[in-house]
Amino acid sequence: MIRYIILATVAILGACAEPADIVLGSDGKPLPRLYRISASDDARILYNMADGINALRRRSGLAPVAINPYLNASAATHARDMAVQNRPWHFGSDGSSPLQRLERVGYQGTLIGEAISETYETENETLAAWIADPKSRTIILDKTASEMGFSWFQEPNGKIWWMLVVGRGQ
Repeated sequence: MIRYIILATVAILGACAEPADIVLGSDGKPLPRLYRISASDDARILYNMADGINALRRRSGLAPVAINPYLNASAATHARDMAVQNRPWHFGSDGSSPLQRLERVGYQGTLIGEAISETYETENETLAAWIADPKSRTIILDKTASEMGFSWFQEPNGKIWWMLVVGRGQ
């Protein structure tokens, strides 16, 4: 009985909360809100992405991928480098390829591929966009994949450079 009273109280208090300010565009649809990432969000965002990827892989009958610190390091370096270059692409400002970046961080596995994004969207929205894209979807749902690295760089204006690296460990 007490559980129901607590649930009812939470529901009533939630209904009394001030609604978020929603700004509508000229088309009448809500404008996107700035997704500001703080240092305290790092682990939450990384695990949100890994959980989302693994849920999609499970639904496709595939084994989960593990977070790999070497792949995370490669992803972090390239996310920042894409921001410096101001373009989402797979080559570094020094001309380095995805394979060369993995060699630099000491990754011993095999590269499956990368997914990149330049956006103001959340990690979940970004994963949804990657899954909708046939090339990124193929990388994320590769049946031989066993590891992933994920990182991002957010500019002061809020733009986020997302970077996912998928590999197969030794």
